[in-house]
Amino acid sequence: MSVQIGQKAPNFGTSKWVQGMPTNFDQEKDHIVLVEVFQVNCPGCFLYGIPEAINIYNKYKDQGVRVLGIATAFEDFDKNTVENLELLAKTGETVGETKKALAMYGKSSDGKIPYKIPFPLAMDNLEKTAGKPSQGKVMEFIKSQLPDFDSQPEDYKKQIIARVEQYMLSKAYSAETFDKFQLRGTPSTILVDRKGILRDVSFGQSGHIEGMIEDLLNEG
Repeated sequence: MSVQIGQKAPNFGTSKWVQGMPTNFDQEKDHIVLVEVFQVNCPGCFLYGIPEAINIYNKYKDQGVRVLGIATAFEDFDKNTVENLELLAKTGETVGETKKALAMYGKSSDGKIPYKIPFPLAMDNLEKTAGKPSQGKVMEFIKSQLPDFDSQPEDYKKQIIARVEQYMLSKAYSAETFDKFQLRGTPSTILVDRKGILRDVSFGQSGHIEGMIEDLLNEG
């Protein structure tokens, strides 16, 4: 079942909390919840996504806004691991492309992030994939990305199905939160209001999240 904006948000999946107390949407009643979904090996997450989330945390933490971080993995499974997330949480140490980018942009000379992540951090629940994905799972993914898929020419539909099957076969793991909320990449954000209703799912640094939080706060 696809998640829908305006409907009750399903709980996200985690395998381990490496910082802060375990929680979930159903435990955050009366709080606005922003989930920052990132990968450890994701330069954009550490240059843009996480700093934006930290700013929101600092600005709204005393106004009933909770910020949570979930590290996921849809690629580079050797780097996007719970071990590297724990290293990040304990020491600020980065890996792979993130480490290179921080040095390149003058943000770090020792491979560590130039800030402290103050909110709880967890690892997405990863399950090893096995064999060809089911037709139902393939179609659910396609229709979440291409709502007008059914109206397309048959040849085009066959090409898309073949591409998605190949993509799913290439994934060593399935990430519960990433898949459940049909995220398109990282960094992504998931925003849930005080009543547990899903209000926004965004990919990239869109700059509109703070405005949406202000609107939710004004809803009372």
